[in-house]
Amino acid sequence: MNHRRYTPAHLLLSALAGAFAALLAAALAAWAILGSQCLSLVTAWGLIRSRFVEELDSNALADAALSGMVSALDDRWSHYYSAQRHTQLQQQRENAYVGVGITVDYSDDRGLTILAVTPGGPAAQGGVVPGELITAVDGTSLRGNNTAGPSLIQGEPGTTVTLALLSPDGGRRSLVLTRETMAVEPVSWELLEGGVGYVRLENFYDHSADKLNAAVDDLAAQGATALLFDVRNNGGGYVTELTAMLDHLLPEGPVFRLEYKDGGEQVSQSDAACVDLPMAVLVNRDTYSAAELFAAQLKETAGAVVVGETTSGKGHSQQTFTLPNGGGLNISTARYTTGGGVSLIGTGVALDAEIEMEEAQRTALAAGDLSKEEDLHLQKALALLAER
Repeated sequence: MNHRRYTPAHLLLSALAGAFAALLAAALAAWAILGSQCLSLVTAWGLIRSRFVEELDSNALADAALSGMVSALDDRWSHYYSAQRHTQLQQQRENAYVGVGITVDYSDDRGLTILAVTPGGPAAQGGVVPGELITAVDGTSLRGNNTAGPSLIQGEPGTTVTLALLSPDGGRRSLVLTRETMAVEPVSWELLEGGVGYVRLENFYDHSADKLNAAVDDLAAQGATALLFDVRNNGGGYVTELTAMLDHLLPEGPVFRLEYKDGGEQVSQSDAACVDLPMAVLVNRDTYSAAELFAAQLKETAGAVVVGETTSGKGHSQQTFTLPNGGGLNISTARYTTGGGVSLIGTGVALDAEIEMEEAQRTALAAGDLSKEEDLHLQKALALLAER
């Protein structure tokens, strides 16, 4: 029997032909799945990496490309987060973050205005006071770009950050602070005169539902005859936390609806157990996402009175997907409404009493310095509760 012999050249040609066939099959599959646009992006990336004559920051290039892609969706609730920002947001959603313990305002384009200082935090220990302006972080000026400030201030626990501070009287100083992990308490509460239980809710992130439900139960045990929820300046959070709160407060029925791209719907239900007390909710223009749905659902199901300013009018739910580069793709994946099917897009929560705050009051509220006697929203809500 004769055996065919293959030379090294034959073997090489056979391997090359196999590799070419595999690459062609992969290219055709990618074309079918991703389309020519995506392949064009990959081609452009390869050309820039191989042909661009100057030095190239690949991370910055990827961040810019991903950010531009999400921006083209023309959806104000979808965002791309760089790896650093994604990590910071994940920490914040655990109701903890690494920083120096300050609350800031962005209205001054020279830098970040300090609204409040966390007692016992690094900033407080360093003598930082509300009203000071952070003009630079680690030598990077914030003039005209103050939104970059928080990312520069946050970092790893135990590392230092240098803040350039400008006092209201024009004095300047430089302060070195050591970053710490700061816990955020999402709920605070107290029993006001007249038996109204006041509950301040900062966000809808980790543990917020357990804290709010415990606060409500504690106030009821103290003899509260009504409940007043404050979700002003609340940026929202997780649907799971929202629905757990609504389930605790409201009687049996739908409390939240999600509609997905394929037309599927998910309806969250409350059971029969509830809190049978008159309710009111304080809102403002920075009441956002889960916070405004919370107010809207309490109004729809329990007849809660809603007092304050027109809310942001959000109506899409987002999911954040972690990308291979460590960044986060936060995109709208569903539309949401109240349990009764009411969308808040473009309208916000229907108000029972609309009261616009002056800027000085708005600043004092954000800093936690607005007294209850001077809080027009709170006073109006108390008056409406007294009529019930």
